[in-house]
Order: sequence, then structure tokens, then C-alpha cells
Amino acid sequence: MPAVVFDQVAKTYAGARGEVRALAGVSFGIEEGEFFGLLGPNGAGKTTLISILAGLTRATHGTVTVMGHDVVSDYAAARRALGIVPQELVFDPFFSVRECLRIQSGYFGIRRNDAWIDELLAGLGLADKAEVNTRQLSGGMKRRVLVAQALVHKPRVIVLDEPTAGVDVELRQTLWGFIADLNKQGHTVLLTTHYLEEAEALCGRIAMLKQGRVVALDRTTNLLAGTASTMLRFKTDDALPVSVAGHARVTGRSAQVTAHDAAEVETILGQLRQGGVRVEDLEIGRADLEDVFLEIMQRETTT
Repeated sequence: MPAVVFDQVAKTYAGARGEVRALAGVSFGIEEGEFFGLLGPNGAGKTTLISILAGLTRATHGTVTVMGHDVVSDYAAARRALGIVPQELVFDPFFSVRECLRIQSGYFGIRRNDAWIDELLAGLGLADKAEVNTRQLSGGMKRRVLVAQALVHKPRVIVLDEPTAGVDVELRQTLWGFIADLNKQGHTVLLTTHYLEEAEALCGRIAMLKQGRVVALDRTTNLLAGTASTMLRFKTDDALPVSVAGHARVTGRSAQVTAHDAAEVETILGQLRQGGVRVEDLEIGRADLEDVFLEIMQRETTT
């Protein structure tokens, strides 16, 4: 039985100029024990899909199940199987970290689970903050508390909605180590993130959304293998010739250019020489998930 199933999920909103379509018949399943990535540009429908999964928004059409429980008709059971870490920093300023976790446990009818709370605090680097009021915590520490709250009832399915947005490297390492351990123990993880290197490293399968539709769904390795295989990466202070700039991605002094084979690599290097471009730190490597993502999004724009 899949851990999560989205079946023809559609969502429309009433707008000033008529109906606005957020989702248009999204269908895919996430197997139990998977580490699954959900990617897409802003406005693609990721947050709407997760809100429907969490029971915060109702789909206009279609169904969603969690561990076989419909999120509408069997909401209580579906919600018990879910642990959701939201994007927003939402916290109660009147309680300590430990008190917040005990209160969250109570929402699920769980008592006397201090042993698991202590394990969460230690695993997420919060042990020395257990008795500190949440309003005194830094943004990164508040993010850790949100993760602990989502996990306090030991959910079968963990949803991480941009969990590392705006946090430091230490928290990322701590969080991913802890979540990876839970995944190895059989917990299903659904991740949305704009840090595509995280998705590439962690997710076995990935779905990409654009304008409310699934435009790619495959194993991460297959997505990487199925697109442009070679990337030229270099730094320069010079303007790129038009023949190269048209298919280059430039960030400051750094440029990336797609090449499909060795002959195209030679052509690009020749165009750079002819244009008088002084190249530093030239690397020729494989495409990464960011390259794949941009290629798929651009391809879907033109089709």
C-alpha cells in the first residue's frame, strides 16, 4: 500500500477575473519508506498540494489518502499518520521547548512520552534549550522546534515544506542526519525545497510541478541521465559572445553552458576564444539536478 496517493487532484479559486487554477489533475503515489522530492517554481502548486494533504484546504476534485486513509472522510486517522514541518515559523511564545512538545503530544492523545521527547531534543541539537522559552530562541532554533513538534507523535509520513529555508549549515547537517535515520527506519519523507542539491542528494524519486501539473516524475538518477549530460562551468569578467550567451546561465562572474557531446564542447570553447573571453577555473562536468530542473521548466514553457 502506498504511503500517500494523489489521485486527479484539482483545485480552483475564485479570483477577481474568474477562476484561478492552482492544480490541474495531479496524480502520483509515494511508496512507504520512500524519500520523495516535490519540486517546482514559485506558484507551481506545491503549497496548495501540501495544504490539501494536511487537510487545511479541500480539493475541488480528486482524492488524497495517507496510509490508506482519505484526508477528508477519515481525517483524524490521516492526520495521525502525518507530521508536517511548515515553511512559516509558527510558535507559542508562552511555553518552554519541552512544554511545547508535551502540548503537541496531547493533541494526539499521547501522554508520558518524555523519553521520545528527550531523543528528539538530543537528535535535533535542542537538549540545552529544553527549558528555554521559545520566544528567546533564534530563528534556526525555532525551526528545530517545528521539526520536533512534527515528529513528536512518531508519524509514518513526514512532510518537510522548505525546512532549511534561511537556516545555517549546522542545522541543515543536523536535520538531514536525523531525518535520514528516520527514513532508514521506514518512515516516508516528502520534501519540498528550493535547494536542489539537497533534493539530488536525498531523494530517490522526484516529481516536478509547473502551473499545477506534473511535468516530470521519475527516479532522480533517471532524470539526471535523461537530460544534457555535460556542463561547462567557468568564471570570467568578460561579456559572453551572443552565440554562447543565448544558452548560458550566468551568476556574477560564474557561467554555465550546456553541451550535449564533445564536439559541442569544442565549438563553445572556440566561440569563447574568438570572442576574446578570458576564462578562469574551467570545469567540464555532469549536469546536476538544477540543470535538469531548468531544462525541464524551459522545455515545458515552449511546448
